[in-house]
Amino acid sequence: MGRRAAKIILSADERCELEALIRTRLAPQQLALRARMIVLAADNLSIRETAERLGVWRKTVSEWRKRWLSGAVNSGVLGRLSDRPRNGAPATFTAEQICAIIALACESPSESSTPTTHWSQQEVADEAVRRGVVKAISQRSVGRFFKRIGLEAASHPLLADGQAGPTV
Repeated sequence: MGRRAAKIILSADERCELEALIRTRLAPQQLALRARMIVLAADNLSIRETAERLGVWRKTVSEWRKRWLSGAVNSGVLGRLSDRPRNGAPATFTAEQICAIIALACESPSESSTPTTHWSQQEVADEAVRRGVVKAISQRSVGRFFKRIGLEAASHPLLADGQAGPTV
């Protein structure tokens, strides 16, 4: 005979929040699936029954039950069901540095004694280093920041696209 899974007891508020998460169409599907696993566990379904009903591996159900039970109650439902931070290199630039670079691109180049009428990505990178916003930055990184916020050369009067020809 197999081991019995630890019993999950939900407060009325937790159950209400989990069921709202399951019903909403705005929640990521993985989050809603995890919420279903916890609600079914609270309804005394076994790991096997829950896995079959939801079409997932038993190990997945078992893992999320363990994570729910080991999670801090004060972290809330979303905190207990969210993914853990992933490994990887820390961000090279802070949000403040990125904002300063974007703000720099919105200034007129003449204010910074640059002999051009429009910024290029390379000129923004060079000016950010000159002003001490960052120690070093590539033109590509500046381009990624612009792309992330939807700022393109053709759509902003102070930016020049080095690859594009004259615009009408």
